[in-house]
Amino acid sequence: MRRSVIALLAVPVLLLGACGTQPQGGNSDPAQVDSVEQPEVGACRALTPDDVSRPANATLTVDCAEKHTAETFAVGDLPAKFTNAEYDAQDLSAWAYQTCSDAFAEHLGADESTVLRTILSWAWFRPSEKAWAKGARWYRCDVVGGSATSTAYAPLPESTHGLLAGRPNDRWMVCARGRSVPEGEKVPCSRQHDWRAVTTIKLGEEDDPYPGDTVVDSRTRAYCQKSISAWLNYPATFDFTYTYFHRAEWEAGNRRSVCWAQTDA
Repeated sequence: MRRSVIALLAVPVLLLGACGTQPQGGNSDPAQVDSVEQPEVGACRALTPDDVSRPANATLTVDCAEKHTAETFAVGDLPAKFTNAEYDAQDLSAWAYQTCSDAFAEHLGADESTVLRTILSWAWFRPSEKAWAKGARWYRCDVVGGSATSTAYAPLPESTHGLLAGRPNDRWMVCARGRSVPEGEKVPCSRQHDWRAVTTIKLGEEDDPYPGDTVVDSRTRAYCQKSISAWLNYPATFDFTYTYFHRAEWEAGNRRSVCWAQTDA
């Protein structure tokens, strides 16, 4: 008899810069604080979760050969529609979500499934409020060595370009340690763990309306039961769980749920 453990979570997998008048991270570079100039792609920094919680960031860059937790992978001008936008405009965050999400996957060489199963995530930043008032309208997307629930970030390699292409190293894939995925500690799969995120299910196309929690739950459970059974080579009994997302994540662009297998790693 197959057994299942069901996780009903809306787990944050992406990091969006928060709003407000806050300092621009630790160890700030005065030349960056109110700069109207675009940042540089490929710049590395030692960011913390606290830094990422802020809308703007001026943390000093470091040589990418040195220890760092963030790398800038996309920079550009905001569309003209944001010329007169408020600093914390909601549609600006939605635009940045889609833009950085697409660039994140391309930069890492990852498909949609891998993006949802990596410990890596991204953060985006805009100019400071003073720079914004002067007309600065750029964005910056950084890959960071952790997720929205991380209390600290893992160091990154000298370059993260193509890091998740092919079969990614377990160091960058997400597992969980504990009796259940919701309550367990999320760890890289290179560390001792009890659960592994092994596959995902696509539940709709870009223009499809949200089908509702009940439908998403049912489809995810059925798919994950079959998928995990095959991944485990069809054992007589096994434990699995799944993470599905809700309307807010659907409207932000996510169409996938995550399947987890209990392992003895």
